[in-house]
Amino acid sequence: MRSMLWRASLAGALVCGIGLLPWLTRTDPALTVLKARARDRDPDPEVLAAIRHQLRLDDGPLLLLGRWLGGLVRGDAGRSWLSGADVGPVVLRALGASLLLMAVALAVALCTAAVVCARTLYRGGRSGGAGSAMLATLPEFLTASVLATVVGVQLGWLPALGWYGPRHTVLPALALGLPVGAVLGRLLDDQLPGAFAEPWVRAARARGLPARSIARQAVRRVLPGLLPGTALFVVGMTGGAVAVEQVFDIPGLGRTTLQAALAQDLPVLQTGTLCLVLLAALAAGAARLGVRLVVGPALTDGAVPALHPAGAPARATTPLLLAAVLLAVLAAGLPRDPLALDTAARLQPPGAAHPFGTDALGRDLLARIAHGALDTLLLALALSVGSLLAGLLLGLLPRLSGPLADTVNAVPPVLAALLVTAVAGGGPATPALAVAAVAWAPLATHTCALLRQERAAPHLTATRALGAGRWYLLRHELLPAVVPPVARHALLRLPGTALALASLGFLGLGAQPPSPEWGHLLAENQPYAERAPWTVLAPAAVLAVLGALAVTSAAAVRRPARAAPR
Repeated sequence: MRSMLWRASLAGALVCGIGLLPWLTRTDPALTVLKARARDRDPDPEVLAAIRHQLRLDDGPLLLLGRWLGGLVRGDAGRSWLSGADVGPVVLRALGASLLLMAVALAVALCTAAVVCARTLYRGGRSGGAGSAMLATLPEFLTASVLATVVGVQLGWLPALGWYGPRHTVLPALALGLPVGAVLGRLLDDQLPGAFAEPWVRAARARGLPARSIARQAVRRVLPGLLPGTALFVVGMTGGAVAVEQVFDIPGLGRTTLQAALAQDLPVLQTGTLCLVLLAALAAGAARLGVRLVVGPALTDGAVPALHPAGAPARATTPLLLAAVLLAVLAAGLPRDPLALDTAARLQPPGAAHPFGTDALGRDLLARIAHGALDTLLLALALSVGSLLAGLLLGLLPRLSGPLADTVNAVPPVLAALLVTAVAGGGPATPALAVAAVAWAPLATHTCALLRQERAAPHLTATRALGAGRWYLLRHELLPAVVPPVARHALLRLPGTALALASLGFLGLGAQPPSPEWGHLLAENQPYAERAPWTVLAPAAVLAVLGALAVTSAAAVRRPARAAPR
């Protein structure tokens, strides 16, 4: 009952916050409406007061919230402040397009995850390499642009723009599904060696069971700990696909919400945000149902013991080599001036003077990438460490963090940045605040799932029966079992955090030019990707190296193996 009341309180607070956006925003809504109706008209105070009276913005927060909630009950989401059209049909059409794109992208993601795990399943638990990290770290907007330019325009195999039929869903779904599938595959591939190392696998092999049956049961064994987090990917693909929808000109929910936030069309922004919250709640419920179907109706959520990955330690040379590459880029680029202009050297290919080439203004790309790393990479690392600590602490309190994480999961980083911009205005701190507000939730969810599994382990029951206290179990049993996999999860998400910051910069939220932040690098060079591909491939390659470094380093964060009983 307490959990239900806490969930209801959080949901109510979130809905009320959405309903009060016109009252919370620092931007005068009357000024927004005036610019939409008569762009050249001066903002006369009497005219602004008349618009506020017409929109009934001076009624106070309680009346404003009550009127909005009452309209939703009647099926009336209001009218757009800019176009005057009914908000409900507009948002529903956008939601339908996003759901279709999400469904196809989810199928692509599942196929990609299966390919990533195929080597581990075939080899009976010996985990494969970290090549999927390269795919996982490709920005969605960059992948979308490359697919649209090469496959859609140059080769002409599939449509590059528009949303008019099934053929138009292929390229956007690939741009969304491939990175998500790579991340899912890595998380699954990280747990499979522990499943293959359990005693039941040796017994099954001794009985002569086919390898295919053992692999299928191993996948089923690791799914309960991963399914609760799948809702995050569903919400991310729906609400965080703003850039992909813009590249392919898809009238989806993310693009509609972004345009409404940038134009301060708050009725559309309110309804779009509410749809994302409801979608997240449905996704979380479906994930819990999937856990019950996989585990079985006779078992509770905590009845599956934890896995302890027992793979061989990763080769130390791989992460050291990748770290050396990143350090070499920084060492070579930091002494250069990232703002020096040379119009005579515009869009020059890589050479001795400019190892990564130059951009459209003749600026050295190596210098801009290296200096941008100080803004993007270091900020992403700091946010990852903070998210890891917050996720572990909140994950130890499942009754508090469970409902809170479900609520936060409904807000992708892009949408969080839009809400921050709508309330507090834009600025360099907007991406950091938006990412920090949501990055802890996946780690807290993972921590809760691992704790439920670990508490069901027989050795923990025996230790408790011998008189061990709560703090002893936490320090010597639970934390050693939970911290390493959650730390690996945080490392796996480090490139995603950097990509989230870059994506917000790409969308124009946060620091402004001439900042060398990686998102700005990709955004400002995107129009030249076809004629000067090095302008986008160079920062993308650095992000891919970062992803491979995170994955190979995560493989070394292992729980110490238990001594075999004598």
